Amino acid sequence: MDVSQIASVATSLASAQTSDQVNVLMLKKALNTQAAAAIGVLQSLPPLPANPNIGRNVNTTA
Repeated sequence: MDVSQIASVATSLASAQTSDQVNVLMLKKALNTQAAAAIGVLQSLPPLPANPNIGRNVNTTA
């Protein structure tokens, strides 16, 4: 292996490591954004009625 190849490989590995770190940070930000959106959706759901039987049955007789 030539000395210039060693430097090239080292530079390539450092670039790949930096790219991987950027990708992981972007993934974390995306997951945090999705978690915040999911929490918002869950908080916007109406509370359950006091009587658990209300709203669970459909009267099909006329």
